[in-house]
Amino acid sequence: MSKHESGERISPSGVPIKTVYRPQDAELNYAMDLGDPGHWPFTRGVQPTMYRGRLWTMRQYAGFGSAKSTNERFKLLLDAGQTGLSIAFDLPTQMGLDSDSPRALGEVGRAGVAIDSVEDMHALLEDIPLDQVSTSMTINATASTLLAMYIVVAEERGIARDKLTGTIQNDILKEYIARGTYVYPPGPSMALIADVFRFCADEVPNWNPISISGYHIREAGATAVQELAFTLANTIEYVTRAIEAGLAVDSFAPRLSFFFAAHSDLFEEVAKFRAARRLYARIMRGRFHASESSARLRFHTQTGGVTLTAQQPLNNVVRVAVQSLAATLGGTQSLHTNGYDEALALPTAEAAKLALRTQQIVAFESGITNTADPLAGSYYVENLTTALEAGALELILKVDALGGSVKAIAAGFFQEEIARSAYQHQLRVEAGETVIVGVNRFADEEEPPSIPAPDYSALEKAQVKSVKGVRKKRSAAELKRALAALRDASAAPTGRTHLMPLIIDAVRARATVGEISETLAANWGYYRPSL
Repeated sequence: MSKHESGERISPSGVPIKTVYRPQDAELNYAMDLGDPGHWPFTRGVQPTMYRGRLWTMRQYAGFGSAKSTNERFKLLLDAGQTGLSIAFDLPTQMGLDSDSPRALGEVGRAGVAIDSVEDMHALLEDIPLDQVSTSMTINATASTLLAMYIVVAEERGIARDKLTGTIQNDILKEYIARGTYVYPPGPSMALIADVFRFCADEVPNWNPISISGYHIREAGATAVQELAFTLANTIEYVTRAIEAGLAVDSFAPRLSFFFAAHSDLFEEVAKFRAARRLYARIMRGRFHASESSARLRFHTQTGGVTLTAQQPLNNVVRVAVQSLAATLGGTQSLHTNGYDEALALPTAEAAKLALRTQQIVAFESGITNTADPLAGSYYVENLTTALEAGALELILKVDALGGSVKAIAAGFFQEEIARSAYQHQLRVEAGETVIVGVNRFADEEEPPSIPAPDYSALEKAQVKSVKGVRKKRSAAELKRALAALRDASAAPTGRTHLMPLIIDAVRARATVGEISETLAANWGYYRPSL
């Protein structure tokens, strides 16, 4: 919440806030605008009983250094009561580079776990029951390859594909907009994503082939309205491209999933999640004539990384608790809570466990799970929900006018909008209009604590040795055959060939992430943003 010099209160998205709200501020048609939980337009939630029937999945994001060390963290979190895995990959893996690439130097294992081949994936998932645990993978440009590795690990353990549950992020549009871990140009990238949609619908029916992400858009400086609008604008592009590739909307749309941020303005964030469900339902029915099962917006939430402060880091415990309430009061299906020390380093085991305990306290002690959508009917929340939906729709129509997300990205529309919001937020912080406790108010002179970092140079040397060892042991003939088949197929006009089976064959032959990426890039080229 910000306060202008005039004394007017506005939400972080710029919505004016009244001193008091009355019935006339929240006049809605219950059946058309709200509905019961589990019913059109899903404003109040996608399940009739929401958390009375099943709690959200507690899915703590983890990944650092080697596959072995990350596997140990996974087991610690599962033992502490976590109910799903969420994998963070290092930058080389996200960018389609092997650990021994000159471009990977100094980045191996730093921002997540290094995965070069299916042997690393085996180590990462050792002793994890893949037919019982749902796994989310934050991976985009190389999502098809990492999904292939997951499938091959399961296959080599004797686990059928239809027993696998989880999600790959696979959202390349937001990489062009806000995050930057792209490899290929938009055309072939979008065709590959449509192919993953097709493959998952046919072969891995319980897997979500995409998690359309507003989180990274928000982290880049977007407001809640922009996060909502740009996420759904990208959704329209993905659905349109999949239909153009010959897929029926109801064959893939029920498995679309979403990923949003939860920031600290409790009521705006709750309203955002409610508005997201209603606007998505209306878009899917109105534009694509989708069924009700295709119009249910299911989403994962992560508490806001950019809201964490290095100053007075224990304050972040409270921020994360408030953001957890926003996500769950807003009806999320799964949640990651950040560690309080993440503004300083990768989270320590202690911080990761406390973050999980925060979710468990909200779930079992706060009482919010006793009834579905407990804030429904609040004049303020309903007014704010409608205002955020209207603001988001206005931005979506601007994207439509530019020809859709791909063309809007090329025109710099998203990037300029987000940069402007980030700049305005910083001005408000510096002016003291937006208060950040411990930073621009209630600050002290204490230095942030120092958290020891792993020996990344030793880790990198070990990972380079590992990937070279895999190359020595594999069959050169099998590898050559598999990569040649993939290269030939990817040379066809985009969207004409099913590539996922060929990527899986290459993974079985122990091809690395870098080799598969280079094979595809040989025909597709590399994306370079226009300046």
